[in-house]
Amino acid sequence: MESLIVGVDVSKESFSAAGLDGKGTGCFSDGFAMDLEGCEKLLKTMLDQQPDKSAIVVGMESTGCYHINLFSYLVSQGIQAVVINPLLIANFAKLALRKTKTDKKDALTIARFVLAHKDKISQMSISQDMQDMRDLARERESLSKLISKTKTEIKGVLQATFPELERICSVYTGTMLAFLQEYPSARLIRLATPQAITKALEPRGKGNRISSFTADDIIKQAKTSIGIVSPAKEAILQGKISTLLHLDGRRDQLTAILTDYCSSMMVEDLEIVTSVEGIGNGTGTMFLAEVGKIENFATHRHLIAYAGIDPTVYQSGKYEGASRISKRGNKHLRRALWLMTVSVIMHNETFKEYYQKKKLAGMPYKKAVMATMHKLIRMLFAMLSHRERYVSSTVNCA
Repeated sequence: MESLIVGVDVSKESFSAAGLDGKGTGCFSDGFAMDLEGCEKLLKTMLDQQPDKSAIVVGMESTGCYHINLFSYLVSQGIQAVVINPLLIANFAKLALRKTKTDKKDALTIARFVLAHKDKISQMSISQDMQDMRDLARERESLSKLISKTKTEIKGVLQATFPELERICSVYTGTMLAFLQEYPSARLIRLATPQAITKALEPRGKGNRISSFTADDIIKQAKTSIGIVSPAKEAILQGKISTLLHLDGRRDQLTAILTDYCSSMMVEDLEIVTSVEGIGNGTGTMFLAEVGKIENFATHRHLIAYAGIDPTVYQSGKYEGASRISKRGNKHLRRALWLMTVSVIMHNETFKEYYQKKKLAGMPYKKAVMATMHKLIRMLFAMLSHRERYVSSTVNCA
């Protein structure tokens, strides 16, 4: 049966939709309200043209958040819906000579794009469960960025109230964060008794034992500290530490939920990815949430391009510019790959040796990491494709 291809241009309050049959002939073009009535009206319009739901494909641009409700509604009704990178649509639109831009024209352009790429449409589609998993991964990523920002702010305030503390210990362990909530400045440490400082430094939780310094070391540094006297900054530091602890706890919760999601949907994939030393559940689930099914990628080169780490060449006549990565792909996948690569360089001897080899060849830090990232992608692609776990002595993807 002939398929119905529908393109949807989404905005906050409304959306436009245009339908094409399998030959590219227009079937309908209309506007709808972004509410349940509008969604139901679109569904009825599509079913009037094509009663068989399995023959309907709807494409829409990723709009951050505005497309999510419509996408979820269509999927729940058994309609195949795909979310498309706006950059692909923009480049496709450039093929047209006329530059007219309206919501209805944009919807028609999206429909034509989907029609032109209908043989690859399965690679663009995503289930609601996978979308939920991806949303969780991106929320966790957002929290990680907030945590990094908060740590930097804590370091800045501590530089004013007790700058010498970082010389003798890490301030981000559970024990030290709890200590700084109680004593956020050298001034308050000087006012406390040695017994009180010793008690405040008692280990808090697993993995927070202190062995490299003592309460006497901190008291000694506090007595000669150049930290300023500022009750306001002390209060600010205490607040930022509370924020950091909350964000850390929330990230741990999301990691556990995300791992459960991944284990229920892609348990073997997660086991394969985390079999590589240096890749844990956190980065492993981030990677799988963005990649989805490895079958969506014909080769590892397609996966590299999807992540936006494929090389670009700037050349004109005799001029040839420096090669850079395209950054045109999935930025969330790119971040997950960076974190994974940095970690495997630290914990996996195979990748550590490969990275050091690139450094010795004269590559700067980032370029050497990117070269190692390409090696990691080649290996992960092969492992997931062949359903094999990592074995250091036999896997060789150089």
